[in-house]
Amino acid sequence: QVQLVESGGGLVQAGDSTKLSCAASGVTSNRYAMGWFRQAPGKEREFVAAISRSGTSTIYADSAKGRFTVSRDSAKNTVSLQMDSLKPEDTAVYYCAATGPIFSSAVFTEKNIYPYWGQGTQVTVSS
Repeated sequence: QVQLVESGGGLVQAGDSTKLSCAASGVTSNRYAMGWFRQAPGKEREFVAAISRSGTSTIYADSAKGRFTVSRDSAKNTVSLQMDSLKPEDTAVYYCAATGPIFSSAVFTEKNIYPYWGQGTQVTVSS
């Protein structure tokens, strides 16, 4: 059974940095592409960043480019999202997600591609 557990986040000031982590169990992480999404109150869940199963390919939403960095440690079965220069509009619940086993180095931005989701972690950025 695939389980994803996010950690990190909390309350931060605008301009600060924080790092989210996602621990995966029940998977061999280097067989799965991973993604980060977020959902603000009253809004749909949106794509933030994704990384290929090998970690060699990444993709970011325009809102995250230049500020966020996604990485993975296959030995530890974890995926991280380093968030710098945070803005109040980054306030949301952040979710990590995993695809099923794949054989390519593709990255995926569509949430419907991901069958496995964590419970989410709140990030609140105060101005």
